[in-house]
Amino acid sequence: MSWDDSTYFVDANTLTQLTRPLRSTELFRRTVRIPRAVLAEAKGLPDIEELKTLEYPTTPSVLRCLVRVLETVPVGDTRLLDLYGNRGNADPFLVACAIDARNQEAATLFPRTCVVVSGDRAVRGKAAEFDLSTLTNREFAERIDVAAHTPASGRPTIAADAGQD
Repeated sequence: MSWDDSTYFVDANTLTQLTRPLRSTELFRRTVRIPRAVLAEAKGLPDIEELKTLEYPTTPSVLRCLVRVLETVPVGDTRLLDLYGNRGNADPFLVACAIDARNQEAATLFPRTCVVVSGDRAVRGKAAEFDLSTLTNREFAERIDVAAHTPASGRPTIAADAGQD
């Protein structure tokens, strides 16, 4: 999988852990798409207005994919989504957007790989259930760093390891 043939759907925990310089690379801007629900969770970022230009729209086909995702969540299972605890509200949307994009790409001559990026194991697990590729926040940050040819001069690529599994 290379940068040129992938679209990355990133979680709010990814956005908040990546450094701003990595979020502002041309490569990031060209390959990343962000669901509106994720943008809402990341609203406190200083570059949120720029990140909004990467929004993956919530369309009827995304909502149909969301229904498919939610149908696979067992009753009482709060690992992916916990509405009462106000956790993971954007997570099913993240997976649904990646499924929707993959469905659209399947109709093209050279389909791009849709990859879900999250520090949340439940999100990556749900994406894998739908045969989507996944990356952790660290793996994604390292790919951006290497692909953008930024020197590994000890500068952190993610702000913290908190929440990484």
